[in-house]
Amino acid sequence: MGLYTVKKALNNNVLIASDNEGQEVVLIGKGIGFNRKKNDTITEDVIEKLFVLRNEKEQANYIKLLPQVDEAVLKTIIESINIIQARSNTPLHEKVHVAFTDHIAFAISRLLKGMAIKNPFLKETKALYPAEYEIAADVVDYINQSLQLELPEGEIGFIALHIHSAITEKTIADLNKYSQLVTKLINVIEDQLQIKIDKESIHYLRLVRHLRYTIERIINNELIEEPEKIANLLKTEYPVCYNLAWKLIKIMQQTLNTSVYDGEVVYLTMHLQRLNNKID
Repeated sequence: MGLYTVKKALNNNVLIASDNEGQEVVLIGKGIGFNRKKNDTITEDVIEKLFVLRNEKEQANYIKLLPQVDEAVLKTIIESINIIQARSNTPLHEKVHVAFTDHIAFAISRLLKGMAIKNPFLKETKALYPAEYEIAADVVDYINQSLQLELPEGEIGFIALHIHSAITEKTIADLNKYSQLVTKLINVIEDQLQIKIDKESIHYLRLVRHLRYTIERIINNELIEEPEKIANLLKTEYPVCYNLAWKLIKIMQQTLNTSVYDGEVVYLTMHLQRLNNKID
């Protein structure tokens, strides 16, 4: 990786610089801007501890956001992204800097005004993205200790979505849509089978994960074979679960605005029947 030449320090933690090819970049790192002057060179050993924003739109949005964020808060956010990077062990998409900084700054502002927001999809998020949820719990702990705050538990769910978005490049809007879809599907299942699924149970965890992977296959247009003999057997033996599976598939089709392979119905019916037996 080449060296960077400082053009302007925006604060103690953010610099505008140019790379070897003269391209403007934003360098983000704890203390990176401290005592830096124009034309200073940033060496490679420091760069390893930095984030480099190359996308012009993301740069512009980040610079616009900076004046609204307290220096101590920004420092904590940058360290939080370091934690996410280290724990996820995968490159993070650039958009995380703007989205995550904006989210945390706003969450802290709401908290201080006594306006903390409840997260209606906390259990779904925990079941959908367990690894990201674990990292998010540590990040919330770190932010609370660092800034002597008490961010609510719901923030773990919101941050988990930001982490999943940064790793997969899916948008937060899409991830919210998928969480809401899973909630809707579970409500339909409970209603049709006249059962109540304990959100702390392994049955709930398995169901949410099954729905998650079904949704992902649908989005990625992955073919799943339909074993015809099994389909006919399930239709005859378990008509309630078979019809419910079709109903769920139709909800997914409408929400995701795409077609679904018939094979999904077979696997969903089997899962619903197993769930029904276990909970009964």
